[in-house]
Parts: sequence; structure tokens; C-alpha cells
Amino acid sequence: MAKELLSGNEAIARGAYEAGITFASAYPGTPSTEILENVVKYKDVIYAQWGANEKTAMEEALGASFTGARAMVAMKHVGLNVAADPLFSASYIGATGALIIISADDPGMHSSQNEQDNRHYAMAAKIPVLEPVDSQEAKDMMIEAVAISEAYDTPVLIRMTTRTSHSRSAVELRERQTPPVPEYQSDFLKRNLLPGNARRRHVAVEERQKKLAAFSDDFKLNTIRKGKSRVGVVASGISYQYGREVFPEAAFLKLAMPYPFPVNLFRRFAAELDTIYILEENDPIIETFARLAAPDKKIIGKDVFPLLGELSQDAVQASLALKDMTPRFDCNTIPRRPPSLCAGCPHTALFYNLNLQKVYSRGDIGCYTLGALPPLSAMDTCVDMGASITVLLGIEKALAKAGKTIKQVAVIGDSTFFHSGITGLVDIIYNQGQSTVVILDNSITAMTGHQENPGSGTTLMGEEARRIDIVKLVRDGLGLEHTYEVDGYDVKAIKELLKREILRLEPSVIVVRRPCILLYRKAKWSPMGVDSQKCTSCKVCLRLGCPAISTDAYDKAVINATLCSGCGVCAQVCAFKAITFVDEKGLHSNNITLETYLSGGRS
Repeated sequence: MAKELLSGNEAIARGAYEAGITFASAYPGTPSTEILENVVKYKDVIYAQWGANEKTAMEEALGASFTGARAMVAMKHVGLNVAADPLFSASYIGATGALIIISADDPGMHSSQNEQDNRHYAMAAKIPVLEPVDSQEAKDMMIEAVAISEAYDTPVLIRMTTRTSHSRSAVELRERQTPPVPEYQSDFLKRNLLPGNARRRHVAVEERQKKLAAFSDDFKLNTIRKGKSRVGVVASGISYQYGREVFPEAAFLKLAMPYPFPVNLFRRFAAELDTIYILEENDPIIETFARLAAPDKKIIGKDVFPLLGELSQDAVQASLALKDMTPRFDCNTIPRRPPSLCAGCPHTALFYNLNLQKVYSRGDIGCYTLGALPPLSAMDTCVDMGASITVLLGIEKALAKAGKTIKQVAVIGDSTFFHSGITGLVDIIYNQGQSTVVILDNSITAMTGHQENPGSGTTLMGEEARRIDIVKLVRDGLGLEHTYEVDGYDVKAIKELLKREILRLEPSVIVVRRPCILLYRKAKWSPMGVDSQKCTSCKVCLRLGCPAISTDAYDKAVINATLCSGCGVCAQVCAFKAITFVDEKGLHSNNITLETYLSGGRS
């Protein structure tokens, strides 16, 4: 069989192909995004789509399963919070065709607001969990998950983590299984969760749990590796790889299916051992079951190993205080570069104005969250997807009750607005809010790598789609009269709109439009340049936080032409007109004007 070097996410996609999946949905979120982007490579046999959010994606996959089709849905760990409602119902309903749920957890919070352990969701919903240690297992577990799902009439959760999603290893490729032909058949007692039906389905779920527990004891991917000492290690996922390096002489129980916990298998493993280490990232789930299964054994887990962040070989060694520990790499030796918006980012002018006007900004999840950092420092709160709008309303109403008010706006991106911002805006309108919502429309889901969304005009499959116009949706659909549109590079227009709308005693929406610079930057764009004779070293341009702007040895502003996109925002904030467009010869040009650029006249 052929082999390829695949990331864990690519391997999941390949596994979906080999397992006969025919429907796949997701909402993009790191570290899960690349799964659907690779599934679409098999679009001849798998229909793939982005959902507006994780809940819709989950429900659509469940609907596909109702027809007998094999379906999957993928999301990052916090996305499962959004999809929790249909998750619990799906457990009661079961799976006609296989229903596979991929949760990509993020230990260490590389790109997330928390590091929740979604094995808890599987236990609460009473569905099995599979956890691969590398890309080969990620692919193989898709095939195993489909078999388990259809054999036991259950959704199956595959827990990926940042390391297993993004690390690469060799994967053996096989042929695609022939999936069943979808044909919808009604099943009222199973799929219509009226209380009477749901009570019967709960009985079925509990019976299924007993069968799955017995299956886990004999599951072929739960494996025991004999050791050369009376020390044992129980591990799942990437933690198994770390354990093998730190405990080369120990016996190992690798749990590919940590839930339901294989009690009898663990007891057989533990019988000949004196000490057992439990290696798992985040919460002590395996450890809790192990202690209950063998209370007389010496078990070492989160009392020694860290509860927070990622595990690693070094972290395991440090926890055990091994004398031969040598750090593989000291990250503190690397010069730190603070994160910032991209040069030419169409969100910069908005955050510059918010900072200038001392406006509290309720932020949201997206690359624009970087507007919270210095020097822009223009985001006061950030909770979860869509919360900018609802937090704004809560603050407004609570202060109003106390006879107080503050200058504040909600800031949300276009993809996040489609995901979970619309309902919050409905709340503002319905509950007679008086605040302003700013929607940053850059025509794409930028933060996770430029995925399509309902406002981009293209589907994941590359097909042309009806583009949902946010201004029309708000003004015509929700009936919000005070809805305005402004160019993301027009500093003055943004300033005037903000000043006016913040004082309005009615709800309003400002849609700041300009495509993401990383998608639409053109080679013919002229960069900006600084006339050192006019520059007074006032450093106002530095307040934009643009990576292309710095100062020279004489404290004068300089612009890196390689980084500069020629957006012209810095020229607008320079009171001394020291910043202008530069022509092909590197000379300051008066022929290129900002007005021409904003009206679409520049190439």
C-alpha cells in the first residue's frame, strides 16, 4: 500500500474518505480547520460544507445520518459548546448511518479562550471516545469509529488535540469502503424526542453503555505493551508518545478508547505492577476511573503531572524531577514579537478611532481581537463567539438601571456575525437597546485561514453561492433604519460615523467594509513613504500598530516598503503630510491620491 506524510487533520480527512463518509460539515476553528479543507479534496464522493456555526453543522450531519448516509462533523473544542444541544439529542436518537464528531481540543490555549477537555462531553452525553496518538491512528480511527457507530447505534467522538492535529507522520493509504446507499425511512419513536419517546430512548442509551463498556475491554486498539520493570504507564493520545520517551523500561496500556473506560483490561494490566503513572492532557478522567478500578494500587497522576497546559517530554520529566532532565529548547532565548494586525489590515482605522475617542469596545472572536493589544488598546472585553453584542446590551441595561451610561460599541467580524451575532442584534432591537454594533466585513473568515462564509459568495466546494449582504440583512431583514456602510480605510468617515452613532439614543449598526489584505493585496499597489524633512517625530503613525512602520536612528518614522500594502491609513493620521504614496521610482508622488484610491481608482 502507498504511504504519505500527513498531518493528523489530513489523516482524518483521508480516513473519512476510506470509511465511506458521504456528508461532512464543520465550522472553521483552530486546530480543526484543515479537516474539512482536506475532505473537500474528495468532493467527487463526499459532499462537504461550512455551517454557519457548529450547531447548524452538527444538526446537518445528524440529518444526513437519518438517511443512512455516513456523516461527520468537525469543530474545535469550544465549538462543541455551541453544538451541545443537538449532541445530547443525537446520543438519544443514535445513528442510522454513522455519525462521527471530531473535537479538536487545544491544551495550552494556543488559539483559544479556554482549554476544556471534551471527554467530559462524551461522558455527559454517554457516547464513546476515541483518541489517536499519531496520524496513522487518526486515519484508522475514522474507520473504526464508523464501524462502532453503526454497530452500536451511537454517535462517536474522536478527540484530537493541537499536537495530533498539526504534527505529521507516515500514513498507509487504503481503498475506500463502499458506503450504504442513502434512503430515508421514517422512525418516529427514535427521532422525535417527545418526552414519551425520549424516556424510552434513555433506556436504550443505558443498555448501549453496558455493551460499549464490554466492547472497550476487547477493543483491538486498546493495547498492552510489556515492560522490563514493575512500573506501568496508562496514556491516551499524544501523551502516550511522551511517556514512551520518558519511561523506556515501563509497561504501557495505550487507551485508544478512554471512554467507556476498559475496567477489566486495566485490572489485568495493573495486576503485576507496583506503580502506575497516568499520563493525560488536561483533566484526570482516565485517572479517576483507574483509581476506582484499582483502589489498592499506587497510582500517580495529576498529583504530580500538570493539570494546566500541554504535556511534553520535558514537562513529564520535570514533574518527576528526573536528574538527567535536559531541556530540549529554551523558548526564553527567542526574541519576543508581540502579535499585531497585518500591515494594511482593514480593521486598523476602526480601532485607532475607538482608542482616540476613548470608547469601550466589546470584542469578539476573530483576528480583530488583536485590536485589544497596544498600541491600539481598543478592546475592553472578549468572551466567546457573538458575545460582543449581548455583553454590550447587558452592560447598557445594567448601567441604565443605575442611571449611568458609558461610550461603548460592540465589534464583531462578518463570519462571527453569521455564526452567532444575528440573534444578539435581534435582542438589542427587541429590548430597545441604544448601542452601536460595528460589523467588520472583510468578506472572508480570516482568522482561521480564509474560509468561505455566507457573505463570501463561494461555498467550500468551490461553487458560486448567493452572497448574503449584511447591510441588507440588517436594514431590510431586521428593520434597523440606522444601518450604515463605510470603507475600512477611510479614517475620517469612520471617525464621524462613530462620533454620531455613539450619541444616538437608538440602536445602530456600522458595517466597515474592505476585503482582507492577505487575500487582495496586489503587486501594483504603491507603498507609502515618509518624507523625513516633514516628519516631526510625533509618532502618531506608530499608534496604528502597523508592522510596516518603525523609526530610524534619528527618531523619524520610516516605512518598510516590502511590508507596506499602500492602504493609506497612516497618511490620513499624519497631520504634517509627511507620509505620501511612492511611485515606481521610489519618489513621493502627488499623482496618487487617497480619494482616488478609496473610490476604487487605484489598480
